[in-house]
Amino acid sequence: MKHMRNMTGTLGIFILAGSLLIGCSPSASEATSIEASQKSQTRPYTDYLGHAGNIPVSPARIIYSGETFGDMLALGMKPIGGFGYTNQIFEDQLHDVENVGFPINLEKVLEFEPDLIIYANTEEKEYEQLAKIAPTVIFDTFAPLEERMTQLGDILGKPEIATKWLADYKRKSEEMWKKLKESGIMKEGETASVFTYYPGDRLFVMARTGLSQVLYDTNGFKPTAPIQEILDAQKGFELISVERLPEIAGDRIFILNTASEEAEKSTQELLKSRIWKDLPAVKNGYVYFIDIEKSSSDATTREWLLQRIPEILAK
Repeated sequence: MKHMRNMTGTLGIFILAGSLLIGCSPSASEATSIEASQKSQTRPYTDYLGHAGNIPVSPARIIYSGETFGDMLALGMKPIGGFGYTNQIFEDQLHDVENVGFPINLEKVLEFEPDLIIYANTEEKEYEQLAKIAPTVIFDTFAPLEERMTQLGDILGKPEIATKWLADYKRKSEEMWKKLKESGIMKEGETASVFTYYPGDRLFVMARTGLSQVLYDTNGFKPTAPIQEILDAQKGFELISVERLPEIAGDRIFILNTASEEAEKSTQELLKSRIWKDLPAVKNGYVYFIDIEKSSSDATTREWLLQRIPEILAK
């Protein structure tokens, strides 16, 4: 009998404890309210152009309008909108990402109800219009990878993920350049240059953007003196004349193919010219072609390029 009383008392304690736990646990509606409250929390943030404001602590509906969309994907974030990144190596991940246009379509942005806009354009008028729709951060997509990823990690509330990604990328990059030199495929101190044609017979040398960012790694190729001046001027690229190729071209030349028939025609005419044929890189067979869409400096594409560059150079 005494044993039965003890069991009953113990059972009562468990029932009482369970009741207290249930009473302390939030209901489904309360949990939803707490989650919504957390998402609505904001904090101060000042972008690189000095725009000060409040951004969400945990942004969820992000529109990212910039060249380095793959930075977001590398951090495990998929924006709800961008400006249409066709033929990118991460295109298969974009089926549910809305195209907000380029230039950006304000009506579409408003329709998608973002809680944060990350924008690469520096036009003050556009910034002011976007800031009326949602908290807006002007972002420098030409900035070095480490700087971009660190800033994005901060903006998205994912600094630890950004730090880990950068450490992993640095290790892989160092290994790639080391193997290229040890195998004799490239030599220490070699220079490289990246060119592309745009419609209108306009020849550009690339600097702080795209493939150049990858090639001019600390352990990679060096820019030629004229390209270094463009880099020092903080420019992404610069329009040049064909006549300047002999002074600008490096030991290795990379040509970015575009989808424009007009630009392709200009490229083919260049390849037939005497100026082109007399370049040391051309004579040595150190010319490489890659689609411009697959030469971005975004984090996701750069990981892919760590595998692709050795293949290109080995040809």
